[in-house]
Amino acid sequence: MDAERLTDRIEASDLAGLIRFLDELGRDRDWDGIVAVRDRCREAVERGKQVWAIAELAEYRLALDAPGPYAGSVVGDGRGRFALGPLWEVAASTHSWAELEAQVSAPTARAMVAHERVVRGEDLRDADVDVDVLGTSLVLQPWEPQYALAAYRPDAADFPERPGSDLAWTELGEPAEQVPDDGPGHTLLELVQPWSDESSGRAMALQVVGGARQAIRALGPHRVRLARVSLGEALAAMAWAGASGGAFGRRRGTPVGRAGAWWVLAELLGYGELPADPDDLEEAADLEWYRWDPGDRVGGWSFHMAVADPDDGLAWVVSAVDMR
Repeated sequence: MDAERLTDRIEASDLAGLIRFLDELGRDRDWDGIVAVRDRCREAVERGKQVWAIAELAEYRLALDAPGPYAGSVVGDGRGRFALGPLWEVAASTHSWAELEAQVSAPTARAMVAHERVVRGEDLRDADVDVDVLGTSLVLQPWEPQYALAAYRPDAADFPERPGSDLAWTELGEPAEQVPDDGPGHTLLELVQPWSDESSGRAMALQVVGGARQAIRALGPHRVRLARVSLGEALAAMAWAGASGGAFGRRRGTPVGRAGAWWVLAELLGYGELPADPDDLEEAADLEWYRWDPGDRVGGWSFHMAVADPDDGLAWVVSAVDMR
């Protein structure tokens, strides 16, 4: 590493030059050099230099590309506040549990890393992890889908949705009576809370006496694009929404979205907490799940879902949008 060149760029607060410097170190796989950039920039911030973003970027690059001991060392509670995503998700997207677990000691961060590896296919039921952090199992259940996963790169990140069923235009008929929500609507709304709390989005949910179409109609539209979907597709959509911060909010990560989706199932089935046996949640496959949209989406983030319990004659709907 060229220490003199690093000093010149820090003292000049040359952010573009420092980014190029990090790029060179990454290409050379000089992880100690990237650690030095991080440490030198942090010291410079204390002297008033505006290079804090470079220190954050250095940790992101370590989490993404460096060997396990380096990547794990930057994963901790509250780290990476301004990164493209939580550093535990970044590191776990490119490293196995075995590569990271010895370096991650903070209980919450350790659990998040483990759960990210679980949604990527690892079975960690025997891992030393606090299962109460999220409450979901440390192995994917047979009734769960393949969740949509974040894809991180040195200078960008993608958070794709899983491909879903084709939606068809449907007339909704008359709205049903709206009744006070007894829980599931609030839990659906919590999936997208950052969209409105931390970003520029808006979201609403309600409960009606009736079916899914009547619940959607109660929101206002007369005609929407609609498809009845499987429990797996509904779970994937809920987890994607719950993982996101919307356009400008902080991303929460796929394990958090998965946990939120499980809580929706638990509420709909009448559980006061997540059941001890995750297979009990598979009963939610007997509910009627729908994905829909008003047909006017032009970009940004959107989440529209309805679910009906024909036995109880109740239905719930959620609608959330956040434009870029």
